[in-house]
Amino acid sequence: MSDRNYLGERGVVRTGLVVSSLLCIAELVGGWWTNSLALVTDAAHMLTDVAALGLALFALWIAGRPASDSKTFGYARAEILAALVNGVVLCLLVVFIVWEAWVRLHEPQPVRAGGMLVVAAAGLLVNVFVALRLREHQAHSLNLRGAYLHVVSDLLGSIGAVVAAGVILATGWNSVDSMVSVLIAALILFSSWTLVREAVDVLMEAVPPHVEVERLEQALATIPGVEEVHDLHVWTLTTGRYALSAHVVARNRVGDDGLLAAMTEICRRDFQIEHTTIQVEHESRRRAEPAACADRQPRAG
Repeated sequence: MSDRNYLGERGVVRTGLVVSSLLCIAELVGGWWTNSLALVTDAAHMLTDVAALGLALFALWIAGRPASDSKTFGYARAEILAALVNGVVLCLLVVFIVWEAWVRLHEPQPVRAGGMLVVAAAGLLVNVFVALRLREHQAHSLNLRGAYLHVVSDLLGSIGAVVAAGVILATGWNSVDSMVSVLIAALILFSSWTLVREAVDVLMEAVPPHVEVERLEQALATIPGVEEVHDLHVWTLTTGRYALSAHVVARNRVGDDGLLAAMTEICRRDFQIEHTTIQVEHESRRRAEPAACADRQPRAG
């Protein structure tokens, strides 16, 4: 069972949610007032941050609930679903940003660079604060990593908006506003695609990235008394929690308890797999199985 501090994580996300909501409103108003696509883009992205943090908060609440008769593994995968939704929303946001930037590159519009610079700088400070709050927790949860990536990509957007405002103030080149928006979109796409791919791997029960199945199988097969390892499966329950099931053929004189203890220790120590289900089969039973199966075949006539 995971020893994560769900209460502490919820407090961090709740703080980020409140601060990001206030900044989102400020950037929407500032973007409308200054006619800056970069600010409006950043505000739209900040709106997805608010949604992502809200979803992350809800997922943390669900994931912290105990297992039930119908959900024997608990609700931990709610975090993975939340991460997947966050990643897909980010990808859709990129389409909107690129389209709007394309239109503005062909029809440049004047931008109030002074106001844009003030709002973008305020957004940068807020995003730095929220990102620092989330950073220490994002390694423990794909859900929180999704929220963290939202905030970090928005932080990069704020940097881009600050740079664009400075260039416009210095040169009057308004098209840089749209160009920065496209750059922000590319950064968002990269982080969101990674998040979606990781979430889908968990939902498809793919082998965790840190586990080499062949090496794991060989490690189990080297335990004294093990003749063969087959039907080996490894998957991720949720971020940081891994599971294994396998069938092991053992010599008849080997004690099952000692064999299971040795294999469980290897899984835990060398592969960080805490949840193991191993079925031990003995040679005598395997030799008897074909004959037993033949006896159960229906007779002709």
